Amino acid sequence: MENQLAKSAEERTFQYQDSLPSLPVPSLEESLKKYLESVKPFANKEEYKKTEGIVQKFQDGIGRKLHQKLLERAKGKRNWLEEWWLNFAYLNVRLPSQLNVNFAGPGLYFEHYWPPKEGTHLERGSIYLWHNLNYWQLLRKEKVPVDKSGNIPLDMNQFRMLFSTCRIPGISRDSIKSYFRTESEGHSPTHLTVLCRGRVFVFDTIQEGCLITPPEIYRQLAYIHKKCHSEPDGPGIAALTSEERTQWAKAREYLISLDPENLTMLEKIQSSLLVYSIEDSSPHVTPGNYSQVTAQTLTGDPTVRWGDKSYNLVSFSNGVFGSSCDHAPLDGMVIVNINHYVDQKIFENEGRWKSFPYFQGSEKVRDISLPEELVFTVDDKILNDINQAKAQYLKQASDLQIVVYPFTSFGKKLTKKKMLHPDTFIQLALQLAYYRLTGCPGSCYETAMTRYFYHGRTETMRSCTVEALRWCQSMQDPSTSFLEQQQKMLQAFTKHNKMMKDCSSGKGFDRHLLGLLLIAKEEGLPVPELFTDPLFSKSGGGGNFVLSTSLIGYLNMLGVVAPMVHNGYGFFYHIRDDRFVVICSTWKSCPETDAEKLVLLVFHALHDMMQLMNTAHL
Repeated sequence: MENQLAKSAEERTFQYQDSLPSLPVPSLEESLKKYLESVKPFANKEEYKKTEGIVQKFQDGIGRKLHQKLLERAKGKRNWLEEWWLNFAYLNVRLPSQLNVNFAGPGLYFEHYWPPKEGTHLERGSIYLWHNLNYWQLLRKEKVPVDKSGNIPLDMNQFRMLFSTCRIPGISRDSIKSYFRTESEGHSPTHLTVLCRGRVFVFDTIQEGCLITPPEIYRQLAYIHKKCHSEPDGPGIAALTSEERTQWAKAREYLISLDPENLTMLEKIQSSLLVYSIEDSSPHVTPGNYSQVTAQTLTGDPTVRWGDKSYNLVSFSNGVFGSSCDHAPLDGMVIVNINHYVDQKIFENEGRWKSFPYFQGSEKVRDISLPEELVFTVDDKILNDINQAKAQYLKQASDLQIVVYPFTSFGKKLTKKKMLHPDTFIQLALQLAYYRLTGCPGSCYETAMTRYFYHGRTETMRSCTVEALRWCQSMQDPSTSFLEQQQKMLQAFTKHNKMMKDCSSGKGFDRHLLGLLLIAKEEGLPVPELFTDPLFSKSGGGGNFVLSTSLIGYLNMLGVVAPMVHNGYGFFYHIRDDRFVVICSTWKSCPETDAEKLVLLVFHALHDMMQLMNTAHL
């Protein structure tokens, strides 16, 4: 990161924003052709023929009119999708967002200088926080390097949503408020929030114009920790953020009506840089099993998570750390980026800050104000709302099965040696695993990045292709030769790679179809038949993907989300030179799904694929 900073000394984080191209609207014919191709694995001949007729009718009729209206909309906006996507995918959703929408995961600092050790969380936590605050200062000065693909700058807007950003619940639609400003734009909040045992504290991170030091942060955290562990627990206002969105919006309005000071305190939390969550639990973690620590970052104590904040740092009592993030304002790559910076800093400094934490007191601690506790005015109704929120959260959290195992036989290095993309490698392994598990193709959402464009976020890449299905079928047919299986696998690779390239360059079709549907709704028109056709949802449309997947990246970070549908799987993975780390989630209440079984089948598939490549002497 330091080298990157030096190289990009002249570049400012947000300097290319105004010159990024607008998000294009794909051609209607191309999108519908790709859509038809994507439903093929899920249809028999009659079903496909029927859908083909529906698509043709749409293309010749209402679809063309809707497409024209979409083109008109795009003329006046640099990103025609941005507001729609935010509302449709996040802000309109009424489900409790903390478990169903947010993403979370541990930092892998425990793999080097910070192995799990009781009693280290305050010292390590102060260093961990300090590195995060240094990144915040770099961002304010626009010294965080611009992400690039080759020499092409990518959109950096989501980085503005990392600090001092919060979702605000609404009765029918939430909103997002960001208080972050760069130094050139003006004042930005400098305080952070700490949640511990149902209580809320804030303290400032700037003293005499400078960032407070780790020993000073330690003093603040130790004060809060001691106070909370020697006095009664607080009411746990934060648990309300884990409630169904309309319920939380009503509870928030009622809380504000009790006392105007409650609004002032809510705004302090909303505008704070981040929320630091002090957990009492000590999740188990070993190099061969990351399941419990990953699960705890997503499903931990609801009274110490502000589910609406874009950035919650989670501290466990055995000195292990992670984060939990609202997905609405940003995607995982922002968290991967800051986490990589922090991981590098911890590694470079061997887990220390100068002599701290081993010689406490040797560093000067300035006379800074102690943390301020935010004590909300509550009544029986609010306390009852909190208990109800905790109960529904804990019930749903206990229903999540999360399995995280490393596959250590090979990783990126060997797949690249075979001239095969590691991301496609694991996606096809997942398709084969699911096919072996169920005997059926699995409708699959893989996240594609559209950050080449202004305020670009994601597109859906449908990994379950006709080519992937043919290959899976060949792998289960004993009469198919190794050579034929290998040829079919390479055809599936080629198709997947082309589709990913198309999606990233604005030529995907799922967001385009969503735009056409939303235009119809805005115009008060009936929902076109294309969207009510059973094959639309069977192939994953309308948020019905059985496999909801994403590459977390190639840096030291794990992440998890809940499945998109009740009978589905959340499937994230992290790729290194020598391994794949797979994170899989399911709902225990669904008898058809089993995260552990699927992960083991994926590992089996990875072995089979490499054996296929070796046997074929490539």
